Parts: sequence; C-alpha cells; structure tokens
Amino acid sequence: MSSVPRPLCVRSLVFCLAASLTALLATPAAHAQATTGTSALDRQLERIDFGVGGVGIFTKDVSGTNYRGQNVDHNTSNTFGALVEIRYTKSPWVGGEFNVGYARYTHNFTTTGQVSTPPSFIPFLSAQTNSFEFTLGYLAHPPHPIHGLQPFFGGGYGLLYFHPTSGGGEGLPNQGAGTFYYTGGVEKLVTPHFGVRAQFRQLFYLSPDFYQNYLTTGNRTTTIEPGAGFYIHF
Repeated sequence: MSSVPRPLCVRSLVFCLAASLTALLATPAAHAQATTGTSALDRQLERIDFGVGGVGIFTKDVSGTNYRGQNVDHNTSNTFGALVEIRYTKSPWVGGEFNVGYARYTHNFTTTGQVSTPPSFIPFLSAQTNSFEFTLGYLAHPPHPIHGLQPFFGGGYGLLYFHPTSGGGEGLPNQGAGTFYYTGGVEKLVTPHFGVRAQFRQLFYLSPDFYQNYLTTGNRTTTIEPGAGFYIHF
C-alpha cells in the first residue's frame, strides 16, 4: 500500500487550520458589522415620529381698497381642519418637521362704494374653498420637561393652496400663497411608541383674491390654529 508523503500531509493540515482560523475570525467581524448597521438604522428611526391631529381654523378679517377705489372687506368662516406632521429630532435643539394640513371654509367678500365706470361692482361674493397647507420648518425640544410634559417650539415656511369647490366656489380659480408659521406646545409619550400632543400654531400670508382685481385688498392676514392629537414614535 502506498503512503502519502509527509510534506504533503503537513501542508494539507496547515491549510485546513488556516482556513478554519480565517473563518472563525471573519464570523464575529461580519456579525459586528451587521449589528452596527442595524443599530444605525434603529437610531435614525428613533428620531422620527408621525402625528395626526385636529385644529381649529380662525382667520383675521382684512379690509382694503381695490383698483376701482371700492372698499373690500374679506372675512373667512371659522372651521375645523386636520393636520399631519412628520418630525425628525436629532437632539433637543436640532430637529425639523414637515406639515400637511387640510380644511374647508368660506371666503366672504363685501364691496362698498359706487363707481362711475362699468362694469358695475359685485356687492357680495361668497366662495366655498378647500385649503391645503404644505410647510417645512425647524423644531426644538428643550431638554427640561414642564410638569412631566415635553415642550417644543419651531417655525418655518411653505405654501397655502386655496382650491374653490366645484359647487360653491363661484367658478374662481385656484390660488397659492407663501406662508410663514410658528408653533409651540407640549407632548407626552404614554407608551414607548404612542404619545399625545397639544399645540398652538399661527400662519402669516397675503389675503387671497383668486386673481380677481376687484377682490384685492393688498393686505396680509393671519390664521391661528389651536390643536390636539396623537403621534406614533418609532
């Protein structure tokens, strides 16, 4: 019976031992890398929350003079709306939010004062409108709770989009308005992933005229939005 040469056996044994050692060392490194990746993803998710709430919509009345010298009074009916928020908090003083809001209300325009040239003025116009908010802003959560509640405040900029309804919008076209806003309030986690929130918001923007120069006041208005809701913390 022939035998395997000793040098070949030694080389085979050394090769097997080296391969086993390499596999043994590589396994913890791969596991650590996967764990690190998972932890980084978890840390990012823990900074995000998704909120849904209801808000009251109360808009300041404005008055002005249109191009024909008539007085124009613009008031908006009070109503309730919905607000969806996505927030990202990196640290107590560094964070941001994206907001989407919706409400339906009526814009009422009243014009007074006679003019000597045609066309004759419209004394009153009422337009039912869908309003959409799309805003992006800065958000901070001071590190010291108040009576067990976490305070927050922030502000930003975005768009209000007015869309007159097909039935009650008087055939007026859609119109957008740039808006600044600020917000402040308190929130509290009830469970590790569910919390409640109350806040006060105020928006500043140019009063819409729906591109009708006889409805133009040329003045800015504000909308205040007290609200409350809940949020999911990832």
